[in-house]
Amino acid sequence: MFEKNRVCELFGIKYPIIQGGMVWCSGWELASAVSNAGGIGLIGSGSMSADILKDHIQKTKKNTNLPFGVNLPLLRKDIADLIKVVLEEKVDIVFTSAGNPKTWTSTFKGEGVKVAHVVSSTIFALKAEEAGVDAIVAEGFEAGGHNGREETTSFVLIPSVKEKISLPLIAAGGMYKGISLLAAMVLGAEGIQIGSRFAISKESSAHENFKKKVIEINEGETRLSLKKLTPVRLIMNDFYNRVKEAEDAGASTEVLSEILGRGRSKIGICEGNIREGELEIGQVSGNLTKIQTVQEIINEIINEYIEVKNNLINL
Repeated sequence: MFEKNRVCELFGIKYPIIQGGMVWCSGWELASAVSNAGGIGLIGSGSMSADILKDHIQKTKKNTNLPFGVNLPLLRKDIADLIKVVLEEKVDIVFTSAGNPKTWTSTFKGEGVKVAHVVSSTIFALKAEEAGVDAIVAEGFEAGGHNGREETTSFVLIPSVKEKISLPLIAAGGMYKGISLLAAMVLGAEGIQIGSRFAISKESSAHENFKKKVIEINEGETRLSLKKLTPVRLIMNDFYNRVKEAEDAGASTEVLSEILGRGRSKIGICEGNIREGELEIGQVSGNLTKIQTVQEIINEIINEYIEVKNNLINL
């Protein structure tokens, strides 16, 4: 049996496993599959217009009667439009990131929405708690996609945040197995958020070329890049090499923005151009070797968690 904790009780879920709200990966199919398997599925609104988000919310409702949420990057220029859709569609859970939680948390709380906010440092965790969120996601430097400038690893960040806050804590960055869940709990978290492993699941909306590339790469083949813009962890490919060459030469933010262009992550993750796309994935990708269904992934995580925990108790 898996014991329930504050994360399970807060969100009304069976297991404290939250799917990352990843651009071009986290559509209705992935979100509903994670929720149906006992965790929280999140629709990744970062790559959606308001109309597309509405469509994905409605499709998720048709495919699960269990709790799900929406990931909202607060720095989006059209964030007010996305939030309007979330409230109109009566979504019960949001995970906010990349912005000031004070701006919208009171609005969500006034509508009965539960709010978790993603942070990369203890300072930001305290600010999120002060803003009135219900839970904190502490995301370490190992994570894929956009990352914190502090470059603090999960094993340092999780206990540091835990010492300073009283809210339920969710660990992110390098989380992918039952032993990850157990280790995170030992460090003070009450749940984990998984991105990379779900990004290459069968239900992910990412292109098959991207999924195959992820399982081909080895340890050390991702790098934190574009620090002058917004730090992002990328697979090392032709696009990354051009960025690195420019950064090594001291390129300005204007030059880096020109190299990045528009829709670079869509080119890679959604359209499958693994040479020229922005391939966002976590360090843990070097440990991923197969494409599985969401149900298989969560079953493996929970079974391993119980087995390893029992073995430790019996030592």
